[in-house]
Amino acid sequence: MGWLERLLGKEPAGQATPEVLEIPLFPLHTVLFPGGVLPLKVFEQRYLDMASDCMKNKRPFGVCLIAEGKEVGAPAAPHGVGTLAFIRQWDMPQLGILHLTVAGDHRFRILERETQADGLLRARVEVLEEAPFTPVPEGLAPLVPLLEQIAADLGPERLPPPHAFDDASWVGYRLSEVMPVQPLAQQKLLELEDPVSRLEILYKYLAPKGLVS
Repeated sequence: MGWLERLLGKEPAGQATPEVLEIPLFPLHTVLFPGGVLPLKVFEQRYLDMASDCMKNKRPFGVCLIAEGKEVGAPAAPHGVGTLAFIRQWDMPQLGILHLTVAGDHRFRILERETQADGLLRARVEVLEEAPFTPVPEGLAPLVPLLEQIAADLGPERLPPPHAFDDASWVGYRLSEVMPVQPLAQQKLLELEDPVSRLEILYKYLAPKGLVS
């Protein structure tokens, strides 16, 4: 039984009904992609409490790009699609400052959200199914050696194994998170359902720059 089924308290039952969870949200000026790794510095009490609860219960929170507002202070309005984040490492170098490393899991779509008294956002979300394995099309194959070189340059801390250079979804997500584009453009790439369409957009962006042939 996977983590999603454990959270819901049931065995897998096919693909008929979308899975719905209630999770806390962490709006950021950063997009987290499935399979990605994100370091976070947490110091606001609402997020310290959130992180403590997530670690204690081995549950995810949701990382969403901010549509309006700021990361600190009044609750920000998030975009409607985000990524579930699991805490993989943590450290508290000083009292009240928590360093986290989180890993991106499934994408989700916000169905409804509310703000708690402490300013923490909570939401009912629909977990989005990932596309089945799709090989990288031959015409987009030059993206693969580019990503291999980027992965070698960045190292395993930034792009940790396992790698899946033959999987269009994985290649698209990894290129989307490392390309020097605006967060809103990354958000649009995150929201795409078709992994090949994501690769096509990335190829069209990179080809004029001479990064792929």
